[in-house]
Amino acid sequence: MSYILVTPAKDEAENISELIHSVAGQTIKPLIWVIVDDGSTDNTPEIIKKAKERYEWIQSIRLSEHLRDLSKHYTNICNTGFDFAIQYSKTNNYQYDYIGLLDADMILERDFYNKAIEKFKENPKLGIVGGSIYYDVDNKLISEDDRDDLPPGGIRLWRKECFEETGSGLYPGYSADAVSNVLAKLRGWETKSFTDLRAVQARKTGSAEGFWKGYKYHGESAYFRNYHPLFVLIKGLKISFRKPYYIGIAYFYGYLTGAIRRIDKIDIKEVRDYYYYQKYKEVIGYYKNKLNILAVNKRK
Repeated sequence: MSYILVTPAKDEAENISELIHSVAGQTIKPLIWVIVDDGSTDNTPEIIKKAKERYEWIQSIRLSEHLRDLSKHYTNICNTGFDFAIQYSKTNNYQYDYIGLLDADMILERDFYNKAIEKFKENPKLGIVGGSIYYDVDNKLISEDDRDDLPPGGIRLWRKECFEETGSGLYPGYSADAVSNVLAKLRGWETKSFTDLRAVQARKTGSAEGFWKGYKYHGESAYFRNYHPLFVLIKGLKISFRKPYYIGIAYFYGYLTGAIRRIDKIDIKEVRDYYYYQKYKEVIGYYKNKLNILAVNKRK
């Protein structure tokens, strides 16, 4: 069982050396790892160049300078990497079973991909596997709180068949990882993150350009994906109890901005319908199941 890997990177000189070290130290290394440099202006290109000279399975693409963008431009970067990796594999007759996306500010445990592949072997219905993201807070690792059926975008593997059935890449728009999860579920695949697949992230998700901009983006994404307004209200209120407390306002502001500007919504009807009619049912069912499991364990 083998995999190919893609990493988008922009001005990651502070982080990418540790990432390269952690991938090079994996018990199962990728057949090819494509690092797509999005016009970095720091030392990122030099670090990637040295890594390519040391490891023959590392390839890179250098794009022209562009402002950091988490929507369409980000997906274009990733898809450029996927296209290159897939074509390179065909040219060199590489046979792979999984395709991974890995953010440039991650540090993986040594057997991350070995464990991930084992999860796929155990469950043939698994289409996407992700791990748990941790942050170093005062020398203590704190995990990111999220549902275990929503693999994060920055540390994920697709089964090759699932990747192909859901578009062979990321949908060009907001929250491409979330849309990818939905498309997989709509095609009959299971998606799951596992607590024993661990990665440490250098910065909190959505904070690369500040929390305000990050959560404003999430609000715009909610409008783009066609969230029901009541769901947006509940989610925004929930976020408002997290630090920094202004992120809830940023989320609402982003959603309202998207509505006022009437930004185009995702053009896949089944995904729009899922977010409007099914998302809240899925969330209620998920947490209801969690409560039932807790109640059963408490009675034991």
